[in-house]
Amino acid sequence: MPKKLITLRIDDHVLQVPEGMLVVDAAKKVDVDIPVFCYHPKMEPVGMCRMCLVEIGRPVIDRTTGEVVKEADGSPRIAFGPKLDTACTTPVSEGMLVRTTSPAVIEARKGMLEFILTSHPLDCPVCDKGGECPLQNLTLRHGPGTSRFIFDEKMHLAKRVPLGELIWLDRERCIQCGRCVRFQHEVVDDPAIDFYQRGRSLEIITRSELGFDSIFSGNTTDICPVGALTTADFRFGARPWEMVSSASVCSHCPVGCNITYNVRREAKSGGGMVIKRVMPRQNEAVNEIWMCDKGRLGYHFTESPERLREPLVRRNGELVPVGWDEALDLAAQKLREAGSQGMVLAGGRLSNEDLFNLRKLAEAAGGQTLLDGSMGGGDLAMKLGPGSGTNLGDLGAGSAILVVASDLHQEAPLWWLRIKQAAERGATLIVVNPNETRLDEYATFKMHYNPGELLLTFGGFLESEAGRAFAAAENGLIFYGGNGLGLQQSTYVARAAAELLVKTGHYGKANNGLVPVWPKANDQGAWEMGFRPVLDLNEKLRQAKVAYIAASDPAGDDPRLAAALDEAGFVIVQELFMTETARRADVVLPAAAYTEREGTFTNGMRRVQRYYPAATARGSARPDFALAAQIADRLGLELPAAAPTLVMERMAGEVPDFAGLTYQKLAEVQEQWPIVGRGDMYYGGTGYENRQGLGVQLSSAAERGEKLELPDAANPVLPAVSNGSLLVIPVTRLYDQGTTLRPTTLLAGRMSRAELGLHPETAAKLGLQPEGEVWLSGEGWRVK
Repeated sequence: MPKKLITLRIDDHVLQVPEGMLVVDAAKKVDVDIPVFCYHPKMEPVGMCRMCLVEIGRPVIDRTTGEVVKEADGSPRIAFGPKLDTACTTPVSEGMLVRTTSPAVIEARKGMLEFILTSHPLDCPVCDKGGECPLQNLTLRHGPGTSRFIFDEKMHLAKRVPLGELIWLDRERCIQCGRCVRFQHEVVDDPAIDFYQRGRSLEIITRSELGFDSIFSGNTTDICPVGALTTADFRFGARPWEMVSSASVCSHCPVGCNITYNVRREAKSGGGMVIKRVMPRQNEAVNEIWMCDKGRLGYHFTESPERLREPLVRRNGELVPVGWDEALDLAAQKLREAGSQGMVLAGGRLSNEDLFNLRKLAEAAGGQTLLDGSMGGGDLAMKLGPGSGTNLGDLGAGSAILVVASDLHQEAPLWWLRIKQAAERGATLIVVNPNETRLDEYATFKMHYNPGELLLTFGGFLESEAGRAFAAAENGLIFYGGNGLGLQQSTYVARAAAELLVKTGHYGKANNGLVPVWPKANDQGAWEMGFRPVLDLNEKLRQAKVAYIAASDPAGDDPRLAAALDEAGFVIVQELFMTETARRADVVLPAAAYTEREGTFTNGMRRVQRYYPAATARGSARPDFALAAQIADRLGLELPAAAPTLVMERMAGEVPDFAGLTYQKLAEVQEQWPIVGRGDMYYGGTGYENRQGLGVQLSSAAERGEKLELPDAANPVLPAVSNGSLLVIPVTRLYDQGTTLRPTTLLAGRMSRAELGLHPETAAKLGLQPEGEVWLSGEGWRVK
């Protein structure tokens, strides 16, 4: 139900806003400046800093008649309170009059700023926040200009306090607004930092054993209104006015968070652009104004000195540098000779444009197109994906969310955060997992199953109390993953989830549908372009006369695939680094990172989003789509190689779900709430307003009214465990050892490691000790 509208006046502006809106937010609607420090539109107000003091008058009500008392001219009589009110804690009311520039308000602002600056150091020239500092800006705009406090009366505190290895605290600069503590406690429920002491001695401390143990810690540096909190990788790295911004999309998980790369030219790159930091970019339908630390810090792969810079060809058993023409000619010749015995294996790190050109290349050569992955169901997402307009921020009471076989906190952090918040707003949350996850504490229903028995648990779901609650909900979304399942079982689970959505009517409309939690950023895009994973990748590689592998490292991921690759006839690898797969290649083509070019990703909710070039390409590396087109040209097929926008035009004409899509449409924006931007960083933080595109959500077959035919999914073979053997279940960790995350040395202490978890009784029977080393072996593989 839409909220009742309230009419009020703020200075010279008469406006209507929803009942319950705070005065500070209402003023924002008409571009009236009410300065704040402690208030943030994404958090509950606390009225701590008193910077938002205003005069508020309300209509006088006759106690006998209950009517508004009128002045002689017929206007309502307004009575102002004896004191100023905090605009961040006062909700609007009918007929309210707010004065934001009266002498009393102006004097109050001067007083509050003078008080805040009593112990704040005036070290703006060396402060990382200088140039984008709310305190600096508001002091210049509203401050007294002089101070009655002398230097000796200031509190002098530690200026280099590490809150763990990722975030630094300057206690002297902290103005005790509490934004960082409240964000960690209220928004992400990671109370790793807290207040300590009282009054002028108040300090921020970390309470976690692993310093500032939160995967969202970097957001506190965005919302800190002073330079008290800074990230370790940007501290003293550059000044804000020295950098330019480039809009992008995070490439580390299927959420597709909108981000901004801040870059500048530096001598160390030969005058090329260097990424200095990553900031969130507002997209309320995707990541709001937040991002996780993996996305914030995992950009160092771009500038890694280990990047491939020139093409290589194997001669006399060694990979040696050659010219581009020689490498491309050889790759084309081998693909032509292989014909139907050739294959293209692509990874989900590639863009839609890369994947489209690679598919066309494979078709021209007569080979297969395979996706490197062990999770199925992308075709079902194309049929029953979330309807246009889906926004997790709209879900609350009356909606239901089912999460199956996925640890969202580790696999897709922003989805975890937004689903948690939906549950806090009253949504029915159902979690079905083999082990406990961070989502369990917010779940209405929790269903745990033994590994290998998910199909039995999920089979009778509709008959359970949780199933009935899901069926009765107005909106229903299902997030499913491949946690410990493999291709066959995850395909079956996707089929069961799709059937459940159809039976309960939760499809073909906004906030309803199927969402795969893919391992890679653009796995869904790969399915849209016709790439599919296979059960027998081992055999496919072994039998391939030519294996063309792009953005994928099968040899590094699985020792069995490494052995199979050694038996392949000829191997072409298109990569950023000399991976285990590249080491086995006959031709190595250096690819440009996605940060060095333009393109699009399709996230797990089937939203196509555009990213822009930020850094300078390393060496002679070329975009993946261009490499595929240049090889195709040698096979007699013309593909766009000059610009990704030309590839998008071809895609729009040949891929049905992309019909009508253009880069111009992807760049369209509309007003979002809360209104944040670089001009008023005191309000929403130093994240970026979205001026480069909110993306386009693809319509599903169900939404278009097409006949729904769900493909049959063969009953998967459950893993059999014989006496004396163990069932090994892989688990996903956020800080994995992936190709694009490993170069971020700052995260080395948080990276996942090879470890085996067993029941204590099982470990005792095997004579194993905690932290000890073991050899783990299975059919065709052995690892330490």
